[in-house]
Amino acid sequence: MPRKKSLPTLINEHEGVRRNHATELAEDYVEAIADLIERNGQCRLTEIAKHFAVSHVTANRTVARLKKSGLATSKPYGPIELTMAGFKLADKSKRRHAIVLAFLIALGVSPAIARMDAEGIEHHVSDETLEQMEAFSKRHATKPRASKE
Repeated sequence: MPRKKSLPTLINEHEGVRRNHATELAEDYVEAIADLIERNGQCRLTEIAKHFAVSHVTANRTVARLKKSGLATSKPYGPIELTMAGFKLADKSKRRHAIVLAFLIALGVSPAIARMDAEGIEHHVSDETLEQMEAFSKRHATKPRASKE
């Protein structure tokens, strides 16, 4: 018979989930900003609002939080830039996303659904689970088939 979890264990698990939710938006934003900078040479607030399908005001508030957290900088009406900490967080988020995506595809999930699901899972998976996902993906990666000619 499975043991019930104690109340302190449950509280700690919920604290972890809340902590993950708090960083999820920042991770998504710095990843998108980094992608836009890489693609266009810069990132404007209007591009972020369009990317996330949010209002200019919502995007501006989120970028203000990134700036307050030391992840981004910008001057009035200027492009958004990431700090070194912002770029590190973006790289970490991209890596986690890629691992989860590869894992889901290795499980047999269609690429379209895997891309959609990976977008949320990446923020809520422990480092231990992520390591196992990566190992599983490497063991079960689909190998290209030789063409029959």
